[in-house]
Amino acid sequence: MIDIPQELAASQQEYNGEAGRAFIAGLPDLTADFLDHWELTLDGRPMHGVAALVLPVLRRDGTPAVLKLQLLDEESEGEPVALRVWDGDGAVRLLDHDEPTGTMLLERLDSSRMLAHHPDPHESVLVIAGLLAHLTSFPAPTGLRRLGDIAQDMLEQAPWALEHIPDPQARRIVADCAAAVREVVDEPGDRLLHWDLHDENVLACVRAPWLAIDPKPLAGDPGFELWPALDNRFDADDVRWRFDAMTDVLGLGRARARAWTYGRLLQNCLWDIEDGRPLQERQLEIARRLRNHPG
Repeated sequence: MIDIPQELAASQQEYNGEAGRAFIAGLPDLTADFLDHWELTLDGRPMHGVAALVLPVLRRDGTPAVLKLQLLDEESEGEPVALRVWDGDGAVRLLDHDEPTGTMLLERLDSSRMLAHHPDPHESVLVIAGLLAHLTSFPAPTGLRRLGDIAQDMLEQAPWALEHIPDPQARRIVADCAAAVREVVDEPGDRLLHWDLHDENVLACVRAPWLAIDPKPLAGDPGFELWPALDNRFDADDVRWRFDAMTDVLGLGRARARAWTYGRLLQNCLWDIEDGRPLQERQLEIARRLRNHPG
């Protein structure tokens, strides 16, 4: 038997409704099935994020690993695809995968050595930029979600969303973001993107200083990758430094990278409006800080 973290159950309920409740209800049996199928032994307390249960395990030969169980959706189904492409080079290594359920066996990294614990935010941003430069050097395999499709959908929703933003200044920022995306949507890129590389998704291990975990991959322009490091450990006065540092490390043109960064703000705002939440002032401030930035 395993204890299902209440926070995981609550987040599945909030974000996935009945499907989330069914996933949580089935987790004990699903866990038992894969412990048996892959000949694994539990080796520690359960861990979790918003969507997945992660169990420290030992393989039959005593090698440490983690068993990751998650609800299969359009984001999680691409994770093993990306991890196979990277094959442990800059990212956690995939050891085994069950396609019907999305369950994965991954190498065990050091969860106590997370980049979020690094005392220097600038150093953290540079670590993320270095990982992104490497990970996005790989062409995206066929079958992944495509940034071009996502961007087109966002632009179709934008007029409706603008009608639901009462504050004129916020409405102007979101309109400007949509206009910027419209300028680049016809060239969405073809690189393999992680999409969610913030400092809680970077862990250390013996074989590498830092490795990326938990990708939500898609095919697109690396400029779409910068947002998490601008938003994470937010500091309004640091936005321009972080943007410049990341575009320098990744070798990106700043005008194009800024447009795709605005695309991330547009995406977040659309989600907030759809869910009836107010727009986040912190995120709007990132757009303000980049608006008149040279380059």
